[in-house]
Amino acid sequence: MLNRKQKMENDEEQKCNVKEATTSVPVGYQSDSHLETEEENVKGPKTSNFTVGGLIGASPPKFVSLEEIITAANGMKNMALAHEIAVDKNFQLQKLEPDDGTFHRKVKEIMHKAFWNLLAEQLDEDPPNFTQALVLLQEIKETLDELVLPHHAKIRENLNEVLDVNLIKQQAENCVLNFHHYAQYVISIMSKVCAPVRDEKIRELSQKTDVIEIFKGIMEVLQLMRLDLANFTITMMRPNIVASSIEYEKAKFAEFLKVNTNGLQFTEKWLLRHFDSIKISSSSDVNTVGQLTHCLLTEAYLDLLEWDFSPNAETLMLDQSRLLELRDKTSRLSIIGSIILLVNNAVGAPILGVSSFKKNIKQHLNVLLDSVHSNKDLESIMPNIVLQVKTDLKVTLEEINATPLSSEIETLLEGQILDLINPEHKIRHLINLRIRQFLQKIILSQTAAPQQIPPGLSSLQEELTAIVAQFLILISHNRSVFGNYYQEIVTNALIT
Repeated sequence: MLNRKQKMENDEEQKCNVKEATTSVPVGYQSDSHLETEEENVKGPKTSNFTVGGLIGASPPKFVSLEEIITAANGMKNMALAHEIAVDKNFQLQKLEPDDGTFHRKVKEIMHKAFWNLLAEQLDEDPPNFTQALVLLQEIKETLDELVLPHHAKIRENLNEVLDVNLIKQQAENCVLNFHHYAQYVISIMSKVCAPVRDEKIRELSQKTDVIEIFKGIMEVLQLMRLDLANFTITMMRPNIVASSIEYEKAKFAEFLKVNTNGLQFTEKWLLRHFDSIKISSSSDVNTVGQLTHCLLTEAYLDLLEWDFSPNAETLMLDQSRLLELRDKTSRLSIIGSIILLVNNAVGAPILGVSSFKKNIKQHLNVLLDSVHSNKDLESIMPNIVLQVKTDLKVTLEEINATPLSSEIETLLEGQILDLINPEHKIRHLINLRIRQFLQKIILSQTAAPQQIPPGLSSLQEELTAIVAQFLILISHNRSVFGNYYQEIVTNALIT
């Protein structure tokens, strides 16, 4: 039997082992391995790195193995990619280039330069050495095999006939390999199977005369064509991906929760923010619970669009960057709407019917507010906003031959705009409330009937509509995946 000291030491060692196993599993947002190569990494636009470090508790169950944790983490990675495609109809893979001046970029440039220098040196030998050329042609043939679609049977047959590896080797051994001839043949095949967007690059390649530069260009365009094919495949498969992603995400998140006993603590706090047990009578009726969940979720979603409120719920992690972006857009729109309303009230008739003024002030204020992500940021930028509004007003009044603002009205307007720093400012609060109620009606609506733009926001209709469209996609997908968890949280809150 272990004495007490030995037992304490063993228990402490087990805790350390579990902690080490947990913290040694970095989980980043990555695409599936079959969409990546060693020479080309891809990523989706407007996509932040996805981590679940905040989801994994500091002390997972001691009997969960490292393999189970890794499996759950890998599932979350794949879930992230499926989710990106499902909620972003414009999702596309992009070639990822190392930043200028980085070690990765320097190594890549050195290796590429060494390869092409060696090829040039071998071709300049007498007789020419085609060792490197054969490697290059083999790689080009393999890439073209990937790019030629199944219904291009004649092209594939011709490709296999002309780029016959054994024949090319024999030509190289007999020093009769016409490397330039094969370059032109490859370009002709590329022109037949490339997307129209690559036609110009193909034409540029066909006009080059230096064989090294031609093959450099061929390799660059082939990589772009591979990316085109991957994005085309995603576009064709997207309906199927969207249809299956909900069940896929459900399954993967369930696997994750198996290794995390408290994986919904932040979700519960976020969802029950507006839960009032005193006002809500206890009920186990399924319809009542469902309706209450729907209402609480609506308020919880709307909270996400307020500055200084972070979407840290576990069920929102995949959309955190999108929600932060929507939050900023909505809050900035509220500031712009408040300023336009203040200007209209202060200046009155001369400015009311001038659409160019609203257009210009929106454009200029959007630029100034682009770096604003909180009320604190707004406070620092507000003096510049005041100057911009005064400038736009002066220019517009001159254009329409209206009387310039008096110093009293200008001072009054300046003070009113500066007061917008306060989130509880009555005009800012009013615009915020109108935007929130507008979104609330759409979320709670059971029909697709159009909703009227709130008073005072008609000049921001285009921007507001874009926010609503993107927000609804995220809400719909999120609720489809995690709806059962939300209802369970509300049910537990009702009976406790």
